[in-house]
Amino acid sequence: MLHAKRYTSMLKAEFKGYDGKKFGKDLLAGITVAAVALPLALAFGVSSGASAASGMITAVIAGFIISALSGASYQISGPTGAMTAILVSLVAQYKLQGVFIACFISGIVLLLAGFLRLGTLVSFIPVPVITGFTSGIAVIIALGQINNLTGLKSEGLTTLEKLASYFKIHQEINLSALLIGLFVIAFMFLYPKKWGKYCPSSLAAIIIATAANMIFNFPVSNVGEIPKTIFLDQRLKFSDISFEQIKGLILPSISIAALGLIESLLCGACAGRMKNEKLDADQELIAQGIGNMIIPFFGGVPATAAIARTSVAIKSGGITRLTGIIHAIVLLLSMFALGGVMSAIPLSALAGVLIVTAWRMNEWHMINEFFGKKIKTAISQFLITMAATVIFDLTIAIAVGVLFSIAMFVVRVSDMQITISDVDPQKFKDDTKYNEKHKKTSVVYLSGPLYFGTSGKLEEAVSHINNKDAIIFSMRGITMADISGVKALEELCEKLSEQNISVYFTCVQPNVMEMFERCGMTENIGKDMFFWSTDKALASI
Repeated sequence: MLHAKRYTSMLKAEFKGYDGKKFGKDLLAGITVAAVALPLALAFGVSSGASAASGMITAVIAGFIISALSGASYQISGPTGAMTAILVSLVAQYKLQGVFIACFISGIVLLLAGFLRLGTLVSFIPVPVITGFTSGIAVIIALGQINNLTGLKSEGLTTLEKLASYFKIHQEINLSALLIGLFVIAFMFLYPKKWGKYCPSSLAAIIIATAANMIFNFPVSNVGEIPKTIFLDQRLKFSDISFEQIKGLILPSISIAALGLIESLLCGACAGRMKNEKLDADQELIAQGIGNMIIPFFGGVPATAAIARTSVAIKSGGITRLTGIIHAIVLLLSMFALGGVMSAIPLSALAGVLIVTAWRMNEWHMINEFFGKKIKTAISQFLITMAATVIFDLTIAIAVGVLFSIAMFVVRVSDMQITISDVDPQKFKDDTKYNEKHKKTSVVYLSGPLYFGTSGKLEEAVSHINNKDAIIFSMRGITMADISGVKALEELCEKLSEQNISVYFTCVQPNVMEMFERCGMTENIGKDMFFWSTDKALASI
C-alpha cells in the first residue's frame, strides 16, 4: 500500500503541467532512443544465445511495462550486454525454456527485494568493484563475439573453455564475415560524434552492412526471420514450469536478479545525477521484478535498465516515462514494418556493434584514475573483480570483490598509527614549566584501535625508545579497545616500570577508559597516572 501511494504521488509530480509541447519532446526522445536500441536489441538477443526476435521482444515489453512502473521518469530498460554474459552459458546448459523460467524466478526475487526495501544494498558495493565487474563483463561480451565475427564455432560453457576450443578444432575463418565485422568496428570508431544526434553510429553501420549484404549476397550467416508477432513460438507457458526445474535454476535466477538489481540501480544513480532527479530504488526494483516476470511469457530474455539508452533519453530531451513507452512502440512498429530487412542483417555486423559496445562499457575515466594515481587498493579490487567475472559466475565475482574490499578495509582501519616525539620546550604553556626531567620524557601519540592485532606494533615501537625516564601515551586517537589490547598494554607498562620508566596516560576516550577500569588496569597502573591533557601530565613530571 505504501509503495502504491509513493508511486501515485510520483506520477502526479511527473505529469504536473504536462502539455503538447512536453509530449513533443518525449516523442522525439523516444524515437531517438529507439534508433539506438534497435541494433542493440537485435545484437543482445543473438549474443545471449536466444534470437534477434527475442531481443526485440525484450526491448518492447520492458519499454512498456518497466518504463511505466519505473522508480524515475528517465529509466529505459531492455536487453543489456551484462545480462547476455550470464545468459549465453544458461542457454547452453538449460536451453531457452530454462532461461525463461530463470527470468520469471528472478522477477519474483526482484519484486520481493523491492517490497523489502533492499534498494540501498547496491550502495555498499565499492566503486572499484563495480568498475572491475563492468570491465569483466565487457571482456566476456567481446570474446563472445568471436564466433559471429569470424564464422568459427566454439565448445564449452565458460569463457575459458570456449577460448581453449578454438585451438583444439581446426576451422577456417569466414573472410567475408570478418571483413564486415571489422568494417562496422572501424566505422563506429571513426563516425563523427556530431552526426550521432541524427543517426547513431551503430544504426548507420548496420544499415550500410545490411544494404551491402542484400546487394552482393555475401556468404555469411544472417539474423534470420523476424516474426510479425509479439508472442514468439518459443516462450514460457505455465505448463512448462515444474518443481524439479525450479530447484535446478535457483542459483542462476539469483545471479540474474543480483545483476538486474545492481545494473538497474547503478544506472538510476548515474542518470539521476544527469537529470537532477532522485531514483526511487525500491519502486525501480518492483518495476524490474514485474517486467521480468512477464517478459518470458512473450519469449523475451531478462531485462535491466540500460545506461546507454537512458542517457540518450535524457540528452535527447525526454521529460517523462512516456519516452520509454514511445521507444517501445517504435520498436514494435519496426518489427512489423522492417522485419524483412532486419532478417538480412549479417551476424558479423552485430558482432562488430557489440565489440565496440563492450569497449565503451569500460569506465575508462575511473580506470585511468586508479592506475594514474597508483591507488593500490583500488587497482587490486578492480583487477580481482574483473578476473573473477571472466573466470567465475558474475554473482561470485561481486561477492569476491566485496569480500576482498571488506578485508582490505578491515586491515586499513585496524592499523594503529604511532608517532613518537620528544618534549618540545617551545610548546610549553605559561603554567607548565620546562625542566630537566622533560628532556628524559617521550610522548607517544596513538591513533586507531587498541586490540590484539595492534598490541605487537605498539610494543615494537616503544622498544626503540632509549635513555628516557618517562613515557606519556597520548590516546586521543584511540576510539576503541578490547580486553586483549588492554592486557597487552598493561604488560608493556609493567615491563617499562621494571626498567624504572614512569608511564603516564592522557586524553583517554571515555569508552576506552571504561574498558581500562573493567580490566583493572587503572587500579594497577594508578589513577594518578591518568590526565585529561598532555600539558597536565608534563606539569606533574
